Amino acid sequence: MADNPSLCLSAATGMDGDDTITAEVCKEADVGDGQLWEVMVAGYPVLLVRNKKEFSALGSKCPHYGAPLSKGVLKGQRLRCPWHGACFNIKTGDIEEYPSLDCLPCFKVTVKDGKVFVTAKKKDLENSHRVKETSKRCLLNRDTMLLLGGGVAALLCAETLRQEGFTGRIIMATKENHVPYDKSKLSKEMNLKAEDLYLRKPEFLDAHGIELWTEKEAVSVDFQKQKVRFMDGSSQKYNQLLIATGSHSSSLKVPGADLQNVCILQTPEDSSKILELATGRNLVIVGASFIGMEIAAFLSDKAAAISVVEKKEFPFQNVLGPQVGGVAMKMLQNKGVKFYMKTELSELKGKDGKVTEAVLASGEKLPAAVVVVGIGVFPNSAFLKGTSIARDDSGAILVDLHMQTNIPNVFAAGDVVSFPVELLNGDRSSIHHQQVAEAHGHIAALNMLKKEKKLHTVPFFWTTMLGKSIRYAGCGKGYTDTVVKGSLEQQKFLIFYIRDGFVTAAASLNCDPMVSLIAEVLCSGKQISKEEAEACDIGNIPSLAET
Repeated sequence: MADNPSLCLSAATGMDGDDTITAEVCKEADVGDGQLWEVMVAGYPVLLVRNKKEFSALGSKCPHYGAPLSKGVLKGQRLRCPWHGACFNIKTGDIEEYPSLDCLPCFKVTVKDGKVFVTAKKKDLENSHRVKETSKRCLLNRDTMLLLGGGVAALLCAETLRQEGFTGRIIMATKENHVPYDKSKLSKEMNLKAEDLYLRKPEFLDAHGIELWTEKEAVSVDFQKQKVRFMDGSSQKYNQLLIATGSHSSSLKVPGADLQNVCILQTPEDSSKILELATGRNLVIVGASFIGMEIAAFLSDKAAAISVVEKKEFPFQNVLGPQVGGVAMKMLQNKGVKFYMKTELSELKGKDGKVTEAVLASGEKLPAAVVVVGIGVFPNSAFLKGTSIARDDSGAILVDLHMQTNIPNVFAAGDVVSFPVELLNGDRSSIHHQQVAEAHGHIAALNMLKKEKKLHTVPFFWTTMLGKSIRYAGCGKGYTDTVVKGSLEQQKFLIFYIRDGFVTAAASLNCDPMVSLIAEVLCSGKQISKEEAEACDIGNIPSLAET
């Protein structure tokens, strides 16, 4: 904006002494019911929404990654982001579904003589997000909420506790040496510094009275005494405990797995190290799921050669299935990535302690200056061994829809848990998505405060390769059929995953906001039959939204 703000004001715009701007943005008749319009107020974009003849005005970009909300999905008073599924209330701007951490700014709308005016403070127009108001720490409140883990589940729990009026002590204890960061970018944007990934700055946590203990790993919990012991020998008592310690990458079990330059991706430091080691050298990636495929995509123009080794027939086969996996494989093959499918690594060979070669089960040898392993994860719950907390065979902590464990005053959230999934008819599953972990942390906090709130969320995630994003909503575990709309070959498609005759998940490429729309339908509790999926016209989104 120009230095003199008055230069940017049209004749239909006014500004009073406290930098409040009023601008005519359109005629009332211009905007139909249910429409999302991006309008300009003094040079700033604002989202104008008309719902049941009533107007609302909000920030126009999703606070998460800046998606244009005018391309989103409106259902009732809820607006869903077209890219990653965050939801906002159009009356208040408040966040109602993650992954966005923040709310939207809201502006006053008035209609006079058939003209629509928006009134806003200049500082609110400049910000695309709004941080929810929170209570302050009060030293008279001696209650302690101890949150184990430094990821998004713990962060959302801490922030929700403050937003809901908790004034006691909040401690986040993490074995990492960072504030909570966006882990989804570790494999998508490997050239970012750790600070660029931070979801909240240390000053934000300080200002909200959230203590962050870094390099503080829990080694045992005494549930009777309500006390956690840490690796450095210290201990901390709690009134309520959240276990959100996440998951850890599985390691290779082959000869040579302990050679130097055999890496897993867990932290920003790992990401930087892999980028440095692989640039201009031969890279072998073991595992063709999300981590492996995103690393292969990011390094496709940086490494000398990339080989991907996977025991399944297609990448992403367990989650996205062979059809979508085949599209992703072709995308990377076109960039020179070589795939060795339906095979396994049998050995890694090295020289002077560093890996030089990967040997396949067939005996074929692949040159390898660096090997990245992405073959799944296991929950970080070994420190609970020998306690009475209920875990499944994998070590995942069992929780109910309140995120409550079988131990009083102990909750768990994120990758470390197995929870009842509505879309699986209440069957338990572990779902390792950022948005799910955030929803867990939020619900756990509400129930730590005795709000008796149940989890109700539709899992939503995305994978990005070569500038293209495949979006996914729902839970397709155990699907038996698919319905494809559009063209897999032309990389513009929507795929429905069907179980027992109904849609339980959907994925798309270049078909926004279809997956957000389907997420909203599934969230409302409505079922989409296979026949409805087959009749879906992806070229006519408004009529589909009506349906």
